[in-house]
Amino acid sequence: MSYSAETLRSSYDQCRRIARQSRSSFTPCFYLLSGRRRRAMEALYAFMRHTDDMVDTEVGAEQAGQALSRWREQTTDAFAGLSLGSQGDERILPAVADMVERFEIPDEYLFDVIDGVGMDLSKHRYETFDELADYCYRVATVVGLACLRIWGYRGDDPQEAAHACGMAFQLTNILRDLREDLGRGRVYLPQEELRRFNYSEDDLAAATDDGRFRELMRLETDRAERFYWTATELAGALNGGGRRIFVTMIRVYYRLLKEIQAEPGRVLRERVCLGRWRPLAIMARTMLWSSAKAVLP
Repeated sequence: MSYSAETLRSSYDQCRRIARQSRSSFTPCFYLLSGRRRRAMEALYAFMRHTDDMVDTEVGAEQAGQALSRWREQTTDAFAGLSLGSQGDERILPAVADMVERFEIPDEYLFDVIDGVGMDLSKHRYETFDELADYCYRVATVVGLACLRIWGYRGDDPQEAAHACGMAFQLTNILRDLREDLGRGRVYLPQEELRRFNYSEDDLAAATDDGRFRELMRLETDRAERFYWTATELAGALNGGGRRIFVTMIRVYYRLLKEIQAEPGRVLRERVCLGRWRPLAIMARTMLWSSAKAVLP
């Protein structure tokens, strides 16, 4: 890596600013980690946030696609240690490249994220769950696999549990954002499952909350819950700080899923969220958690 200490310091500072300004429920969890691991999480978050934002703006698919292509080229250059601009979004890339090298994160994880986000520009429907699972792998599971490298783990690489965690989180996101995504012309619920319950996209657009919708949501939330329980196996494999941040994150997301399970029709009316203080309360309780206790309630 050819970046100077000053370049890396400035780049990590920019990643920290992005993480803080996001006001995400999860960025406070980063402080459960030691300094270098925390900085790496901020770099990973900044990369994910910027990549995702590139297709969720109103610039149009063609322009967003061009921006993603440039971002892929800039990321490739950063991994090669090449000189980058110091004013634009590429300022975060020296830190991202340093993170990848320092924690031995496979480059393809970051490129999978770019490809997965790019799918939103051309693929707005998924016929089967298997098709959807491929998308979830690219935009979520690889992030979990990268987190494993940053957090540190004992024994064999717990990829199955990490894969389940990524799936659980992304499926919860899909259910939470159902209304918002529909407004962008995207429907992530598998088409064959909509047909199984005779629930159409017109019903979705009309926010029809009936027995068909509740049966459909039961299928979706039960599937996500199974992934959560498989993911809990990660807790026994992770090191101290990594274990605490994982338990905090999975408890927050699982609580969100339970909110949706309790009242599925809410996702048709609003974006279900926990607010800012409940995740912080969960983090505080997790500080007192011991491995002898269950990860999920």
